[in-house]
Amino acid sequence: MAESNMHKTLAGLSRLRWSVTYKGIFVGFLSGLLGALYRLVIEFGTEKAIALYAYLKQHPVLVTGWLLAIAAASALLYLLIRLEPYAKSSGIPQVEGVVLLGMKMRWWAILPVRFAAGFLGALFGLSLGREGPMIQIGACGGQVVAKGLGKSKLEDNYLITAGASAGLSGAFNAPLSGIIFALEEVHRTFSPNILIASTTAALTADTVSKYFFGLRPVLSYATIPELPITDYGWLLPLGLLAGLVGALTNRSLLAADTLYGKLPEKLRPALALLFALPCGLLLPQVLGSGQNLIELSEEAKTGISLLALYLVCKLLFTCTSFGSGLPGGIFMPILAVGALTGSLFGQALGGVLPVENYVPVFCVCAMAGAMSSAVKAPVTSILLMV
Repeated sequence: MAESNMHKTLAGLSRLRWSVTYKGIFVGFLSGLLGALYRLVIEFGTEKAIALYAYLKQHPVLVTGWLLAIAAASALLYLLIRLEPYAKSSGIPQVEGVVLLGMKMRWWAILPVRFAAGFLGALFGLSLGREGPMIQIGACGGQVVAKGLGKSKLEDNYLITAGASAGLSGAFNAPLSGIIFALEEVHRTFSPNILIASTTAALTADTVSKYFFGLRPVLSYATIPELPITDYGWLLPLGLLAGLVGALTNRSLLAADTLYGKLPEKLRPALALLFALPCGLLLPQVLGSGQNLIELSEEAKTGISLLALYLVCKLLFTCTSFGSGLPGGIFMPILAVGALTGSLFGQALGGVLPVENYVPVFCVCAMAGAMSSAVKAPVTSILLMV
């Protein structure tokens, strides 16, 4: 009798494994498609923001009209967040709450709020990334498939997790980091079923993303030279510096959240949008998620003082944007801060050692270190850089 029950249990586990395998493909396709559309919306909004601020700088008389636009957008963002509170901030804690704690997620409300609020934030140039929202959007895609094809609560959780994995995979064209993210950050445990569902979904989403955006990696450095073994010792102080910057970023974000908590909710979006105005007029390089700063840091042609200014302004701008609770992610801004840190480190060493040619190496390592320190996910951070 016991042996018969064991065979039934093993057969059930095998069926579940095959079930999440093929359903993960559906999750990856739907989540990848939704994520690609979100990326297109955000990138379009950021491009328009840069152009609008450049136009305002040439025609300062129009700033008054821009302030009226800020007031209108703030009111709309406040209403959107009130309509669906689960669409606030990055969306990753909400996904973890659904998978681990059994919280409910209304995908039909989250998706339109994510797209509308994300576009508005990008249109004003807020320092927010796309990866957190895309993880939640992917999880919503997994929930849609689970509602239609899921056979149990356990399988539903696997498919929602697979959607989150697909979301991160599509955000960076990095399926490996999406797979590990599901294990390291969402579940914090290893399960063959989670691994299988996340793998099929992440690979499918990556294929869909590459169809829209091509084969070029999101974090595409032109050349990354090989660091001589004799200079490996410099990675230790770089790791310490990147860890301190990541910890500072984490604490600054928490402090900004505390400060915003003392303001009425209606005023929080307005403060973030108002802070974006001087940044857009005086230092447009810090607008958006920070991908342009990552590319700039590689070149090692910007002076140390200007890099330090970018670093400080990007950190403050990210805190005011993310701390307001507006929908948006934090991964890419943290990576931008890390890249600037690595570039500063490399250029500073260039004064005493001939290592200035290895600035791209320091940037990549500092990005991994800063993100690992800030979000406590070292394996995901490493694979994201790879």
